[in-house]
Amino acid sequence: MAKKNDTGFQSSAGLMRYFDTENQKGIRISPRTVIGLAIGLIVVVMLLGVFVPL
Repeated sequence: MAKKNDTGFQSSAGLMRYFDTENQKGIRISPRTVIGLAIGLIVVVMLLGVFVPL
C-alpha cells in the first residue's frame, strides 16, 4: 500500500505561511484607534457638508 501523506490543502499552503509570520518592523495600530479615526473622519466629512456646501 502507498503511504498516505496528509499535508492539507495545497491551495492554502502559501496563505497559511503568509499569515503565520509576524512582522515586528511594521506600524502597530490597535483596533480601537482605527475605529476612532474612521468615526472622526465621518464626523469631519459630515460637518464639511453642513458648513461648506458645494
